[in-house]
Amino acid sequence: MMALTKDEILDAIANMTVLELSELIKAMEEKFGVSAAAAVAVAAAPAAGGGAAAPAAEEKTEFDVILQEAGAKKVEVIKIVRAATGLGLKEAKDLVDGAPKPVKEGVSKDEAEKLKKELEAAGAKVEIK
Repeated sequence: MMALTKDEILDAIANMTVLELSELIKAMEEKFGVSAAAAVAVAAAPAAGGGAAAPAAEEKTEFDVILQEAGAKKVEVIKIVRAATGLGLKEAKDLVDGAPKPVKEGVSKDEAEKLKKELEAAGAKVEIK
């Protein structure tokens, strides 16, 4: 069995579609019992720390968009979730049916606000954390 190099793995990931990447992340989360958001935060922490302690009142730069409930126009909410996440129809429907659930994690404030407005326009209840 030949092991892939990091570069070969990164090249393979770079050539994936958003949907394939989403499925890969889900598979990794299930296989290793972790959340990709936590893994990214752990990987980014040493680089961001750089020896100096970060100020306690550091402005939050990453936000999670949490779908609290779908509301009356569930089909519209599913369409928005699919467009925002690249999930397939079944996965998006499962996410919406399973509310409260995170739709997107670790996004900018602007992106989080935009997604929240779109979902609320479709009748969903949304929270940004």
